[in-house]
Amino acid sequence: MHNSQNQPAIDALMACILECEHCATACLQEEDVKMMVRCIQLDRDCADICKLTMTLLARGSEHGKHLLRECMEVCEACAAECGKHHHEHCQRCAEACRRCAEACRSLAA
Repeated sequence: MHNSQNQPAIDALMACILECEHCATACLQEEDVKMMVRCIQLDRDCADICKLTMTLLARGSEHGKHLLRECMEVCEACAAECGKHHHEHCQRCAEACRRCAEACRSLAA
């Protein structure tokens, strides 16, 4: 997989990483942190799978395409969870995760 065809996905992955990291940190500052546990867990999982996927795509690894499907699933789960919360950081994260899942889906096709 040549890097130029991967660039839109790489950009979406980076945006998702940043929003997930921000969301997890912001969730830890919320008044009822216990209510945010699932959101924080998925934010962390999503950021991690996006980092690995982005790295493999950036280097043109033959294994990058395999991770796209898993990354898409985690992004969709994170978007669904974040979408349940009305905090601005959760809503921004949900949107970034949706865009990332779509970019992964397009590249995996």
